[in-house]
Amino acid sequence: MARQETMVQLTEELRRALDQEASLRGVSRSAIIREAVTQYLASSKQASIAEAIVEGYRRIPPGTPDEWGDLAAQVDAATDETLQRLRAEERARGLEPW
Repeated sequence: MARQETMVQLTEELRRALDQEASLRGVSRSAIIREAVTQYLASSKQASIAEAIVEGYRRIPPGTPDEWGDLAAQVDAATDETLQRLRAEERARGLEPW
């Protein structure tokens, strides 16, 4: 990937801290700055995605009936039907209910 030079103005204190970190890690200032910017942008993107997900749940809370119907009621009905079938099978085999 091609790189372009970008000028960044830093305070003397920040430049010293950057130089110290670069020296400790054995890399250039540019490498530290690239890594920091990459991490910041990724974190910012993740925060935006998380906020969009949260906003979606605020607009339509879980369990809210939609065009597909009331999912919780469908699950309850399916569970009841399954339990009735199991009880009928147990009775047909002569098993006593618990």
